[in-house]
Amino acid sequence: MAEAAVAMLVTDPEATYVDATYGRGGHARRILQRLGNSGRLIALDRDPDAEADAASVADVRFEFVRTRFSRLGEVLDARSISAISGLLMDLGVSSPQLDDAARGFSLRLDGPLDMRMDPDCGQSVAQWLARADLAEVRRVVREFGDERFASSIAKAIVARQSAGRPVERTSELAEVVARAIPVKDRKDPNQHPATRTFQALRIFINQELEELALTLETSVARMAPGARLVVISFHSLEDRIVKRFIDSHAHPERALARVPLRAAELPPALLRPLERLRPDQAEIAANPRARSALMRVAERTGATVRAAH
Repeated sequence: MAEAAVAMLVTDPEATYVDATYGRGGHARRILQRLGNSGRLIALDRDPDAEADAASVADVRFEFVRTRFSRLGEVLDARSISAISGLLMDLGVSSPQLDDAARGFSLRLDGPLDMRMDPDCGQSVAQWLARADLAEVRRVVREFGDERFASSIAKAIVARQSAGRPVERTSELAEVVARAIPVKDRKDPNQHPATRTFQALRIFINQELEELALTLETSVARMAPGARLVVISFHSLEDRIVKRFIDSHAHPERALARVPLRAAELPPALLRPLERLRPDQAEIAANPRARSALMRVAERTGATVRAAH
């Protein structure tokens, strides 16, 4: 979906764009290929490995900023950029992060139980599990993983911690979770039973849903008329946030249906939905991790953002 995403994003080769999830530069390099001499691309990522990769991009039109994408407004303000012509967000964990056992994202590779997008900031999953109580673990696994065995999993994790055997490695967590889920109740034999738990802990420890919501709200006020918002999600919770965000700004009358407002008082529609795409079978065959990807594209209208009162 990379080519489709970039094709939808870049409408003016001489404009300014933001790749909010640089990763290893796949989208960024494609965007630069489409930009003219006056075009500009600002890439964001909080991962130090992404920063290292971005250092290899020798292009005067390109700038990398190591930061979380919720600081989009601050990054633009620091560069006196009032409006951008497109924002791309490719959510979730990247393949290089999954393939590096030392980062602790993979349940199939043994490594320290970390999972931080920025290993220089905040606490690792292992550190959080060491202090979290049963209710906290159960809530996180259920809420962010949609795991029906959240109670059993939480009890197993906390019991091991209480026994003086802290869960500090990915292989240990995978084993504890697998033992907590009965074999007969596993719906997908091709999916590791700890998949949802790993996903939940990663989303929680990185505050991924909060980051997404904050960035989307910032983006509307910073997008020029006709600018494109392109978001690729891999999780139903992420896509739900994106879908509701676009719908609320495309149809304010729906978002405020229960509020007694006259038509003249309704805020203007700020977004126009354009596309909803999934990868085709050829892409899934080439990259099985793309199976759950869903891309949504919206375009900024010419309406002015009303100041909050």
